[in-house]
Amino acid sequence: MRLAGIALGLVMLAAAPAQAGTVSAAVAANFTKVAEEIGADFKAATGHDVVFSFGATGALYTQITQAAPFEVFLSADDKRTKTAIEEGFGVEGTEFTYAMGKVVLYSPTIDVTDGAAVLAANAFQHIAIADPKTAPYGAAGMAVLEAFGLTDAVTPKVVTGENITQTLQFVESGSAELGFVALSQVSGKPAAQVWRAPQEDYPAIRQNAVLLKTGAANDAAKAFLDYLRSEPAIAVIKAAGYELE
Repeated sequence: MRLAGIALGLVMLAAAPAQAGTVSAAVAANFTKVAEEIGADFKAATGHDVVFSFGATGALYTQITQAAPFEVFLSADDKRTKTAIEEGFGVEGTEFTYAMGKVVLYSPTIDVTDGAAVLAANAFQHIAIADPKTAPYGAAGMAVLEAFGLTDAVTPKVVTGENITQTLQFVESGSAELGFVALSQVSGKPAAQVWRAPQEDYPAIRQNAVLLKTGAANDAAKAFLDYLRSEPAIAVIKAAGYELE
């Protein structure tokens, strides 16, 4: 029995990663649920842990420039990752698109099957939109209003979220009757509660990832970005409502 126990222990050691590590990831708030699922799968597959910090893309990038100890950056756009490389924070050649996001109008209390008509009627009291200066999905929501010629009429009713997570909270709590959020946040909701804004009415939300120089020597950080492009991760990303190029 003692020999059997030793043998089992050796097998378990052989199956475990030689050096399990930890990676610190700055991740756009819209990707929260998906990142957490992928992070759990990544740990199961590799033994490496991922510590996530979620927030608005612009705010996360500001933290990166102020020496926050992030090792990988999953942005909600392709602007900040390019800027990270240009400004010396990102590793050249490691940037890639991990998801294409979709912005939607969501309301648990108003039928938004025809979202364009709901916006034009302007019969609501408040609409939640993430800060367009720091959150790409907020910028997309404002672009949709602009495309419909409703910026001036609707802007006084805007409740601004710090990021897309808080924006959804405003709608769910009733602080705003409706709001622009990410499709991934409301996948599975009844069709009458979710209206997909026409893609031609807002810039494509190309969500890019990049290895930061702080993580260049961390094998776990590089492994996480590799896993993000694996078939299991892609399946999770698509199931959440994102598209891939």
